[in-house]
Amino acid sequence: MDEVSQRVLEYLTEVEEAAEDVLTTKQQIVDLDTKRNRNREALNALKHDVADSEKVKVCLGSMFIKFPKAKTREMIQKDQEQLDKEINELRKGLKAKVNRLNEMQGKPELRGYSLSPLSTDEIRAINSLLKR
Repeated sequence: MDEVSQRVLEYLTEVEEAAEDVLTTKQQIVDLDTKRNRNREALNALKHDVADSEKVKVCLGSMFIKFPKAKTREMIQKDQEQLDKEINELRKGLKAKVNRLNEMQGKPELRGYSLSPLSTDEIRAINSLLKR
């Protein structure tokens, strides 16, 4: 194989690996978001549980275990916080991976892709300025 063909093959391999990395990260985000939604449903079910029992059955792996409601709610909320943190980290990393892939393909950087929402304090400041 001549040198030009070798370079083209290496380039295509790098682009394919970068694209696969982007797709893998997107799938991880979807999977974690699905788990987060299940946790949200569980928290809602615990909130609307009309039974007076102090313990609820929780599926851990392949077993059901009775836990106190408060402890169960606390465990799910901690899991939610961890999932939120992981999803945000993956999304931040995804932006860099997509930009790298576009750069490798010779495409321009996506505009507005790195924007972040206003914080609560910034929204309050804007609202106070608009009320004047």
